[in-house]
Amino acid sequence: MTAYKKYFPITKQCTYLNTPASGVLPLPVLEYRQEHDFDFFMMGSAIKDNRGPALTAVREKVGTLFSCAPNRVALVPNFSYGFNTLLEGVPTLQKVLLLEQDYPSVNWPFESRDFEITYTQIDGDLEQHVETAFAKAPPDIFAFSAVQYINGIKIDFEFLKRLKATYPDTLFFADATQYFGTEVFDFDTSAFDVMGGSCYKWMNAGYGNAIFLFKEAVAKKVFPKTTGFNSLQGKYKAQEGSFLGRFEPGHQDTLNYGSLGVAIDLINQIGMETIEERIQELATKAKTAFTERGLLEDAVVQRTAHSSIFNLKGDKALAKHLNERGITCILRGDGVRVGFQYFNTEADLQVLLDALASF
Repeated sequence: MTAYKKYFPITKQCTYLNTPASGVLPLPVLEYRQEHDFDFFMMGSAIKDNRGPALTAVREKVGTLFSCAPNRVALVPNFSYGFNTLLEGVPTLQKVLLLEQDYPSVNWPFESRDFEITYTQIDGDLEQHVETAFAKAPPDIFAFSAVQYINGIKIDFEFLKRLKATYPDTLFFADATQYFGTEVFDFDTSAFDVMGGSCYKWMNAGYGNAIFLFKEAVAKKVFPKTTGFNSLQGKYKAQEGSFLGRFEPGHQDTLNYGSLGVAIDLINQIGMETIEERIQELATKAKTAFTERGLLEDAVVQRTAHSSIFNLKGDKALAKHLNERGITCILRGDGVRVGFQYFNTEADLQVLLDALASF
């Protein structure tokens, strides 16, 4: 609905379809950031007095939104930092299953360490390939993106539950940067053991904040080494011993994590159910239109369910053509990537379709 555009003034200047690259800052977050820095400017070190309660409140908001106890929520500056911290605590020489051409920040951290790695492909039969790989050699760790950053393929969460039930000893690590904030999600009932994601995309929280969610059993299998004075500070870290604190060893940035808290407030105000409905409705219409025009790869067309990220067949010339017509998108992989957020409308989709028709 156009009503949501009021929170995102940039949408008055362009047709913004680039959330998979960067979400935009909503007005409530901008106002919070201005007030926070003015307080810091005027108060100096006194602003630290409320740091503990403020960060605790953010963890509680994250936990409520994603159904994860706040004492299993880590606040980190970005996904890559948190994921590398996690892997530093994983015993080496374990068997790891990865997806070919997955997001580099998922695969590279494993490839730079001593693990026994195998790969399976990403295509329309993704789940079948994963199941076959498990049957052949069950891994100790299965790591993957919940939603693929290039073409938007989303792995079937119900399939993952069945797979986890069959292989309960395998740890499931997921990057949710292209997923968090797109639909209602219950972490505790999911198959994931660890789920992390940067929040500057679909959460619209700005840069410098990310979250990691953990199942309780992870602390018995993973032993991160990172530490610092902040590792045992705070309500939840003190209760959990040092595991959560290993991800938060230093002073935490109340500006960036506070921005995440305000972004979650906006999500709650609109309603995650409403956001999910809007995104899925637009994604369904977009996929139908793109399929009719032959703009999608077969792997995406074959999928029953899909995210709201699409890679359209095209090159630099097409990206330039769209940008010149006020459509914000980007080249990724072998095509032009677009993504539909809840503030987008059917009119935005039509603008894109008209521009594609004129190319």
